[in-house]
Amino acid sequence: TLTFLKTNFINIPFFFPTEALKLVIEAAKPGVSVLSLCEKGDAYIMAETGKVFKREKDMKKGIAFPTCVSVNNCVCHFSPLKSDPDYTLKDGDLVKIDLGVHVDGFIANVAHSFVIGASKEAPVTGKKADVVKAAYLCAEAALRLVKPGNQNTQITEAWNKIAHSFKCNPIEGMLSHQLKQHVIDGEKTIIQNPTDQQRKDHEKAEFEVHEVYAVDVLISTGEGKARDGGQRTTIYKRDPSKQYGLKMKTSRIFFSEVERRFNAMPFTLRALEDEGKARLGVVECAKHELLQPFSVLNEKEGEFVAQFKFTVLLMANGPLRITSGAFEPEFYKSEFDVQDPELKSLIQSSASRKAQKKKKKKVSCTVGHKTLLWFCKQCVKYRI
Repeated sequence: TLTFLKTNFINIPFFFPTEALKLVIEAAKPGVSVLSLCEKGDAYIMAETGKVFKREKDMKKGIAFPTCVSVNNCVCHFSPLKSDPDYTLKDGDLVKIDLGVHVDGFIANVAHSFVIGASKEAPVTGKKADVVKAAYLCAEAALRLVKPGNQNTQITEAWNKIAHSFKCNPIEGMLSHQLKQHVIDGEKTIIQNPTDQQRKDHEKAEFEVHEVYAVDVLISTGEGKARDGGQRTTIYKRDPSKQYGLKMKTSRIFFSEVERRFNAMPFTLRALEDEGKARLGVVECAKHELLQPFSVLNEKEGEFVAQFKFTVLLMANGPLRITSGAFEPEFYKSEFDVQDPELKSLIQSSASRKAQKKKKKKVSCTVGHKTLLWFCKQCVKYRI
């Protein structure tokens, strides 16, 4: 599949996040600051996306989700500013890297977890190994369940069973979203570990051919309840449905730059031309809900959270995962395993798509483009 994609597509966005993730993972060593890793990931994405479709002056491309590096009990969205308290990585830290890329609004997200210093010779054991293994197997189960005809509730139940097998819990109420062009939080969602009220309110949905999802797994050794950790929120997203006449000049200048540069994609205040003024301007915008915050969330101190996220295209012959990190199962030795025999069998089954019979009739490039959901060499000119 990888060879086919490289042969038939031009610098498609889902190669960028995987390579950016690899770059950040390789740089994550003891003594390295989280801020430097976030800057490295974002800089790589901007540099690489800047090399494609140069003639399309009006095309927006770049970061679909800023690089976040959340450590140990920090659940998500930690991407500090230069003026914020930083964190320096240590041997044994459980690190979660989360980022996303888009080209013309076509989004590819990825997240990966690993423990610094883990190796075949010195595998991780205990709670860290349990939660990493549980999260990884939840992601593998989801890859096989997120397919046309299945329901979103099937994934929710599978995640609960797998996590509980490892004495862990999915983070309560977290959502995986359908992706659409320019939309990172589509209508159809998969919910993790819902409360009774969330279970009643959450809309059931069936997966359909040619849909795209960012499947996001977050598993905790604790109760699975994420709380605002008190750190500064640095990531926001424009809410196109909200309008308000901003009173402060600083806010208006800030908001104008946000609309011009990021449209409806999440962004970090670190990316603004003047970080200091951005910190001031964002306050009024967030207060009146022009921007949606991505708060830094934490589990209880002493617990550990692992995350795996991948982007998947629901093709007619099966799901196609287009982003992922390289997981090393022999680095993590847990005393637990999946208990449910059906889920165990599911995870052990092949996730490869069924081969389609070649059609003699040549598919027109516009149809092929819509089917493949990205830019192929033959139909860039159609700009669909």
